[in-house]
Amino acid sequence: MALSRTIVIAGAGMGGLTAALALAARGFRIVVLEKAERLEEVGAGLQLSPNASRVLVELGLTDRLKLRAVIPEAVSIMSARAGGELLRMPLGEAASARAGAPYWVVHRADLQSALAGAVADHPDIDLKLGAVFEDVAPHAKGLTVVHRSGTIRRSDLASALIGADGIWSTVRQHLFPEVQPRFSGLIAWRGTLEATQLPKEYTARRVQLWMGANAHLVAYPIAGGRQINVVAVLPGTWNRPGWSTPGDPREVMDAFAAPRWPPAARMMLAPVDSWRKWALFGLPDGCPWSKGPVALLGDAVHAMLPFAAQGAGMAIEDAAVLARLLSLEAAESTAGITAALKQYGAARRARVRRVQRTARQQGRIYHFSGPLAFARDLAIRALGPERMLARQDWIYNWRP
Repeated sequence: MALSRTIVIAGAGMGGLTAALALAARGFRIVVLEKAERLEEVGAGLQLSPNASRVLVELGLTDRLKLRAVIPEAVSIMSARAGGELLRMPLGEAASARAGAPYWVVHRADLQSALAGAVADHPDIDLKLGAVFEDVAPHAKGLTVVHRSGTIRRSDLASALIGADGIWSTVRQHLFPEVQPRFSGLIAWRGTLEATQLPKEYTARRVQLWMGANAHLVAYPIAGGRQINVVAVLPGTWNRPGWSTPGDPREVMDAFAAPRWPPAARMMLAPVDSWRKWALFGLPDGCPWSKGPVALLGDAVHAMLPFAAQGAGMAIEDAAVLARLLSLEAAESTAGITAALKQYGAARRARVRRVQRTARQQGRIYHFSGPLAFARDLAIRALGPERMLARQDWIYNWRP
């Protein structure tokens, strides 16, 4: 008896929606379960380097994103110790020509809207909002995936289940309850401000990375350049799950007080009138990727620190590789599905671990103080813009 050609995806974040589009393009019928009653991402931007944007371009999302995404001209690496810019790494045309795809910075809501719009337009994708994944069980034709909407329980017959439901994944908890998120000891504070609130020289189309003692700051334009997204990362003990808890602006301003931080950095913090804080958790490097015809994707399997700006990128890459390996031929039997999902994990594991390690290492470097910060600043200046860009090739030039 042939398996169902339906694949259920738990989670309608960036990875889950990208996977839905990529798998539907391969001929599968997709059901996406999302526990939220409506899709909304607020108060945060993200960076999509060419390895991720390439996948979105190939899925036909360029027109949906081009009016909202910003192509930054450069990344300015700034030092609080030195009081200003150490190096300006070219992006824009330089990165696009080198990698063959654009470097975008975009508000999460705009990316999610673009993905959700493409999902809504696809006849083979059914996005179910307010649907909470509850259980999965083997069935003669594949899997029975049980979910709940309010007080009503429903089930879908599927050949595979993909858990793209984030770091606190219910699917992962069902498969591998021993794998638990670990608090990093760091808290990300996020906010936005209108670009008109800053002098013109502060609103150029570039990413600013400010490094300082035990803290760092990232700022870049979003919403077509009309807003500036600001992320400040600080040590702390608050570790409540979630990513959007209101925070006290005084905590941020005190942490970035003068004279440790120069006016150029502090100027981007004061206009933010609504800060949200997010305790940074990660997962152990060795988290399993699949079990039988069930697999994990994105933060559900490899949640990482954001210091390589690749959290969304790795989930988008996962989706592309999953779709490439999970063919309709593989879906003709449970054994074929299981083998394809094992191959997916094997194909992704080494690259994701390298990105995880890079993110942890860069986070430590950003927070150096004293002689280590002095040596870091000298090394960055000596490296130069072109060599700095070349060091990103292993990330940016990836193809599924």
